[in-house]
Amino acid sequence: MNSHESLSQDGSSIFHLPSSIHGRAWVYGDDVNTDVIFPGKYTYTIKGEAEMAQHALEDLDPAFARAVQAGDVIVAGRNWGCGSSREQAVTSLRAAGIRVIIAQSFARIYFRNAVNNGLLPVICPEAVTVIQPGEPVTVDLDRGVISCAAGEFPFPPLSPSVAAIFQACGLLPMLKTLRGTRSQTIDRATQAAEA
Repeated sequence: MNSHESLSQDGSSIFHLPSSIHGRAWVYGDDVNTDVIFPGKYTYTIKGEAEMAQHALEDLDPAFARAVQAGDVIVAGRNWGCGSSREQAVTSLRAAGIRVIIAQSFARIYFRNAVNNGLLPVICPEAVTVIQPGEPVTVDLDRGVISCAAGEFPFPPLSPSVAAIFQACGLLPMLKTLRGTRSQTIDRATQAAEA
């Protein structure tokens, strides 16, 4: 069970979306591509997420992997995650403890890979322009607000489908939970019909 998961009364798992994410800002510029986020030379040699985290952003910011802490936030310019579609560019950051990336914009495939892997992409150009490296940032998911030293900046609410995927820490965990819940419902219905 992960840190955002609990059990319901019937023993099935229920995921809870954290109300906020708080951490230190790691600020980067425009057009940071997937080869820089997770170096291509490791694509076929590293499989474990913990090892991927050790190489996250090493070509752009060699200090990142050693200094990042769980809950820290990446703040990026335009077109974050351009380049290839490799999921390691998302997985390595999530494994390093990043739960949210605030950007002016995302490459389309990176945005979807982030959602599907439980890393929340938030588009908020106004916040990106004022957040400074190392400053504390809070992303309040209930209110749809980013708080930083310069003030509060609203962002669009999560769609129900994105919220459900993020709650489950990714698309596959969500589908496994839904499958298990559906199987339990069918089993109970079958037992009731047989009684």
